[in-house]
Amino acid sequence: MQIDYPYRFDASGRTATTTDEEHIRDLIEQVLFTSPGERVNRPTFGSGVLQLVFQPNSEALEAATQHAVRGALQQWLAEVIEISNVQVEARESTLRVTVDYIVRRTQERQVAQFNRSV
Repeated sequence: MQIDYPYRFDASGRTATTTDEEHIRDLIEQVLFTSPGERVNRPTFGSGVLQLVFQPNSEALEAATQHAVRGALQQWLAEVIEISNVQVEARESTLRVTVDYIVRRTQERQVAQFNRSV
């Protein structure tokens, strides 16, 4: 069992835990939605993807974002997952990121979708 994200307490007043699969999903979410410079001791951590909601939509922006997201995930989670595919879609004030990955420890394929509205 792993500590759940975001940090919270469970019904018994203890630190909430989660499964290994959900923990990996939580790690991906943290990389995706943390902006570089946001963490004091890790200034390069994150992907900066939230800034894209404010950019004009285009195929070039989408391709660059997919590349940046893939790079950030590989940099920070390469020991945990192998990225198969990344899709990024920005529509109005909503950002949707879909990550297709393989968990290295179990070799199981997973797909996680994340949505953020600004």
